[in-house]
Amino acid sequence: MSQWVFDRDAIRAFRFVRCGFDAGSGVAQLVYGFDDGPELVETVTLPGAPFALDAAREAAATQALRLLHLVAGVSYYKAAVPGEIRIDGYAIDAATAALMDELYLHGLGEFAYRNGLDLRGRVRFPAQAAAAAPAPEAGLQPHALVAIGGGKDSLVSIEALRALDVAQTVTWIGGSQLIRACAERTGLPTLNIGRQLAAELFDYNRAGAWNGHIPVTAVNSAIMAFAAVVGGVDQVVFSNERSASYGSLIEGTGEVNHQWSKGWAFERAFAAHLRSHVAADLRYYSLLRPLSELAVARQFARIDQYDAHFSSCNRNFHLLGERPVNRWCGVCPKCHFVFLALAPFMPKPRLVGIFGRNLLDDATQVPGFDALLEYRDHKPFECVGEGRESRAAMATLAARPEWREDAVVARFAREIAPQLEAGEKGVDALLVPDEEHGIPAPRWERLRARFAD
Repeated sequence: MSQWVFDRDAIRAFRFVRCGFDAGSGVAQLVYGFDDGPELVETVTLPGAPFALDAAREAAATQALRLLHLVAGVSYYKAAVPGEIRIDGYAIDAATAALMDELYLHGLGEFAYRNGLDLRGRVRFPAQAAAAAPAPEAGLQPHALVAIGGGKDSLVSIEALRALDVAQTVTWIGGSQLIRACAERTGLPTLNIGRQLAAELFDYNRAGAWNGHIPVTAVNSAIMAFAAVVGGVDQVVFSNERSASYGSLIEGTGEVNHQWSKGWAFERAFAAHLRSHVAADLRYYSLLRPLSELAVARQFARIDQYDAHFSSCNRNFHLLGERPVNRWCGVCPKCHFVFLALAPFMPKPRLVGIFGRNLLDDATQVPGFDALLEYRDHKPFECVGEGRESRAAMATLAARPEWREDAVVARFAREIAPQLEAGEKGVDALLVPDEEHGIPAPRWERLRARFAD
């Protein structure tokens, strides 16, 4: 038998081969494959083994693991995007198939756009099981696994939950030392979940696999939901603000949302699916969903103990390593946006001290800020706020003596501000919390006043 060779265009089917969890070691295996090629084995390792699961939690963990298997498969499916999807080890119902169709179609939206692919009608998960009976409660205890990414947003959530005396464990996936330092700075219990992709995926990339952005927040959400069930806790909390629901408007294409799996549509669907298919007492929600990016920035500006530790610069976070020495590259869209969003709410010396330089007094940065403003360019494919937020923040700075002489701000005042409507020049309307969110009602009643102030 000849050795199987990865040939992107010849592959006909992507297979979900099987998944399993060893409670004794805490290691879950997620197994995939293309056609009759070799098995691709990903591992997820939960600290704290061995785990003792009663019947209810074991049943919920099995369903959570299968959901994780389906969600994490997006990392491998995209290598060839074949027209057939097969699930070998178990069957899924129509509701699960529909959720996966949406996740793969929209979560791979940027990937498809950049590669000139059309996934509409191509992604079809096979529904071969009858509708699942509603999941029972699994006896989960009140406690929150809170995702931390090393940036300002998760720190705002962590401090808000701390103020409400909510028991929480700061949780992250992978080996980032930047995130670890930030997590340890909170002084709270931590949980570092291991994830190891199948090594063959990198070989396939070198052999011409399709490559690009995946809905990583969805993958991390599924990992944390599985960890919550195994650990016996009832909440998985993320820090995705309402701005994440809005993508980049591309002429001739429409909206492409880099952060679709951070948006409200995904959160609402995934949370409902966890309750109906995994455990009725498992809650998944974003604590910052009611807030704009500017409102989050205002909250963060009131916290100073993380100034020397946090970083939202995506160039510092890579699958195969990171550069922890310089926490801010100063030239990427995330650096631009975080600097701009914090500027209206933070003393200038403090902000410049965090970044090491004044990004708004560098004329070479004008094109990057123009993209944030959606001026002569579309919103960057990054986790940044809406164009109206950037325009309002810049207009606010243009009216302040300490900022208006800086090169980027002065140019905005001269060339762009005269084209804006009066309503686009203030931030106050963007700081009002929204009522569309999944935060449990009693918690939101206590948070509303904090976030509105």
